[in-house]
Amino acid sequence: MQTINLTRDYDGDFVHRVEEESGQNVSLCYQCGNCTAGCPYTFAYDIPVSQIMRLVQAGQKKTVLSSKSIWLCATCESCTTRCPNQIDVACVMDVLRHMARREGLAAVPQVKTFWDSFLDSVKAHGRVFELGLTVNYVMRTGRFWTDLDLGPKIFPKGKLSLKPHEIAGKEHVARIFERFERESNS
Repeated sequence: MQTINLTRDYDGDFVHRVEEESGQNVSLCYQCGNCTAGCPYTFAYDIPVSQIMRLVQAGQKKTVLSSKSIWLCATCESCTTRCPNQIDVACVMDVLRHMARREGLAAVPQVKTFWDSFLDSVKAHGRVFELGLTVNYVMRTGRFWTDLDLGPKIFPKGKLSLKPHEIAGKEHVARIFERFERESNS
């Protein structure tokens, strides 16, 4: 169990940025534990959701942004729907993941690599190209033999197309990425 000195380690700017970026008032969380009780991934987390929320309240930036939990969150919103104070906990977790990304932190690098591969696919094709995503992820991680046995089961069912699907409005998706890059660089 890690002991945290709340006086020495408190980062008020971190709390303010989380609240600003998420649009949530994290001080409303009174630690009822409903978010943790409803989370399907609690078993895999290093820090339960309710404790993440408490650590955010306590301004524990380093501990929170270094946790595996923010990367393992599936954003299923079970926590959000269970919160008696209507805190969008899933949004807070998402914001924390984005903050960790900006700080160059990824406690679960495979998840970050998957997200990067996913976004590259959407950026290139306007939507995800599953086979391209898979190849990109495998090349980045070197996990060539993982799940190889699934290919023969998936291909006959038409679950993986050999070429990307053409979509209407691809240029609109491209503009979203352009705007994001412009705003990120300013």
